[in-house]
Amino acid sequence: MARVPDGTLMRRAAFGLAVHARRMLGRTAGSRVALLVGAGDNGGDALWAGVELRRRGVAVTAVLLSPERAHAAGLAAFLRAGGRTCAATAGPAVVARADLVLDGIVGISGRGGLRPDAAALVAAAAGRPVLAVDLPSGVDADTGAVEGEAVTATETVTFGARKPVHVLAAPRCGPVHLVDIGLAPFLPSPHAQVLEAADVAARWPVPGPSDDKYSQGVVGIAAGSDVYPGAAVLATGAAVLATSGLVRFAGSAAPGVRARWVEALATADIPSAGRTQAWAVGPGIGTDDAGRAVLEAALATGVPLVIDADGTTLLARHPDLRAAVRGRPVLLTPHAGEFARLAGDVGADRVAATRRAAAELGVTVLLKGNATVVADPDGRALVHPSTGSWAATAGSGDVLTGIAGALLAAGLDPWWAGGCAAYVHARAADLAADGAPAPASAIQAAIPAAIRAVRVDRAL
Repeated sequence: MARVPDGTLMRRAAFGLAVHARRMLGRTAGSRVALLVGAGDNGGDALWAGVELRRRGVAVTAVLLSPERAHAAGLAAFLRAGGRTCAATAGPAVVARADLVLDGIVGISGRGGLRPDAAALVAAAAGRPVLAVDLPSGVDADTGAVEGEAVTATETVTFGARKPVHVLAAPRCGPVHLVDIGLAPFLPSPHAQVLEAADVAARWPVPGPSDDKYSQGVVGIAAGSDVYPGAAVLATGAAVLATSGLVRFAGSAAPGVRARWVEALATADIPSAGRTQAWAVGPGIGTDDAGRAVLEAALATGVPLVIDADGTTLLARHPDLRAAVRGRPVLLTPHAGEFARLAGDVGADRVAATRRAAAELGVTVLLKGNATVVADPDGRALVHPSTGSWAATAGSGDVLTGIAGALLAAGLDPWWAGGCAAYVHARAADLAADGAPAPASAIQAAIPAAIRAVRVDRAL
């Protein structure tokens, strides 16, 4: 800001905001836009965007929540351009008639839910398309947490760089459009990374002319039991479909695995399974002495591990097992409840919690959820925001375990294995659901299509 004239960055941001507003409107002449204008720069962005829209013939009304604290230069320019203003009390009627609502109530410095007058305006916007300025008001910029009333945007326009909210609370933001206002040379290291199709496709194992089933990676699956045979079938099948190498299964559910996945080599226990490059262990093995014995046998192999479900519960209960995994190439994949047993409550900041757990446990941690977080002990973190919640179904985590295990066996480090597995798992869930709920077995079946889609996305 010291290098450019006063107001330059805001004008750049507002111009980009107005471009996206016009796109959402479809036509400008005769259209009506309501600006929800709070105090400070976020409201200023909305007002200056209103100026641009007025120049295109849009009827724009600014609802001023704090008239005495509205951005002075933006408000003056807006009035000169023919924009109208009203108080918050008259705002609901204005909002209800609008073709588009711009949410400029609070920006990235806002904390907590919306105040009653702002909440009333948001309620009046129900059914109206809402374009959020930088982020949906009432949603925490750093954590995506919502405490009280908040905006759910149809789309969001942000400036300079994406903020954590845009991936941690993706359903609240809708599609996010980044407007470059010249901040790139001044940005610090990223808070977290988001994988794209090209990142995943570049690392996904694809057989070459000299490859055979062994060179592509041999993964072992230790999952399921007499009580939970489905976990074995889901995890094993996911590993089979994720690569074209070799999958070995070990456990009492071997008959069921043989019946469903004839490609897998199934044995009764890990010592008799044969050589592997990685093991995926935990889903459905139980948390009793028998389950502990399975986990100890996997640890004794000395290869990289994915530990999920009952495996994470066993780690939480037994300090000696936690000590045994520390510093090894291990990927833990807990959901929030399992995470709490291992490393304390997740809390509002999922990225910080996952980083903390990875550092304390000395392994890579994948915290499952609508926004999956993967963190290494060194602090490296990625977030994968799902486009929906179709993966929230019984057995879905077992599918993720199998995919991640196959990637570990193929040579990916735990951080990349977790991130790539989460990406393809979410894509498979979307493809399987196709707009309607789908079981974990359908998500498993969609893995090849998800991989193909990732490779196509990269090519495009």
